[in-house]
Amino acid sequence: MTLGGIDRYSVPEYIGGMKVKTSITISEELLQLVDERAKESNKNRSDFIEGAVWAFVRQLIRNEQDARDLDIINRRAESLNKEAADVLAYQVPL
Repeated sequence: MTLGGIDRYSVPEYIGGMKVKTSITISEELLQLVDERAKESNKNRSDFIEGAVWAFVRQLIRNEQDARDLDIINRRAESLNKEAADVLAYQVPL
């Protein structure tokens, strides 16, 4: 998704825009870890969670892109292997 030509999912510095107050339910253990890590990072709880969610979403998008790339490579594997074998046939032995 782009906003004014900026891919907001791939630009780590883009964590902004209009904020919406929301409520989530998480375990006490996770909340305690979030609070500890947020404090270590000099962030408040909301900023820390928002950053973590953005990082997770960016990773999901990267995984989808990688899967598409792998599918393309696998569909062209035979052709690519023939091309590589042809190129190797031209190499001079050392």
